[in-house]
Amino acid sequence: MTVPENGDRPGSDVLRQMLRDGRTDVSLVDRIVEDLARQIIDGTLPPGADVNSVELAKRYGSSRTPVREALLTLEREGLVDVPARRRPRVAPVTLTQARELYEIRASLHTLVSELIVSNADDQDLEVLHVWQGHLRDDAARGDVDAYFWHNVTFRQAEAEVSGNRQLTRLLSSLGLRTLQLRHVSLSLPGRLDRSVEDHERLLAAYADRDATLAAALTRSIIMRGLQAIEASGWSGLDSD
Repeated sequence: MTVPENGDRPGSDVLRQMLRDGRTDVSLVDRIVEDLARQIIDGTLPPGADVNSVELAKRYGSSRTPVREALLTLEREGLVDVPARRRPRVAPVTLTQARELYEIRASLHTLVSELIVSNADDQDLEVLHVWQGHLRDDAARGDVDAYFWHNVTFRQAEAEVSGNRQLTRLLSSLGLRTLQLRHVSLSLPGRLDRSVEDHERLLAAYADRDATLAAALTRSIIMRGLQAIEASGWSGLDSD
């Protein structure tokens, strides 16, 4: 069954790319997966929230089979728990798990920055400047959701510019699991303006071909995101 795409909400393209792994056909299951993933990422469905498959089937005018398939897809991505004989729920993410994920992200993106300095040409860097322009505009409007999705795209563009396909795939495998946390970190007061300034310095380091500074800035940017999550009082439900 093929259904129309969702409206062009911020991040639709990048979210579809993450979820569909290059497929262009769109099924009802895809629609349900995308809608639920977006609600989990933006906090509409917080960690531990029940996911009612009966209500979802009614909402989409379907049987429970495509809903079940969608939930199993989200379970594989680490966003939903589907226990036997119990209602599915949004997967918890403890603070310890968040710290571990951010350490991995910081290490991988540090390598990305070093590779960009070594491999990227001026045209590659111009691509990053285009996305940085979107970030500046979003921050000026105070549009957290648009900023978040453009930031995700900026990081994806960095990985592609680095020229290491295996590294890009490895980062993509972390993608959905970390998006919920990244959205929280950017939602706190003052975070957008600071993030824009940090990315401006990072792009300057790329232009100067300063691998040491670029790597240090990248690690600082990512770990500052973790600090924002810690300051937010994030519990993620299940205790550590």
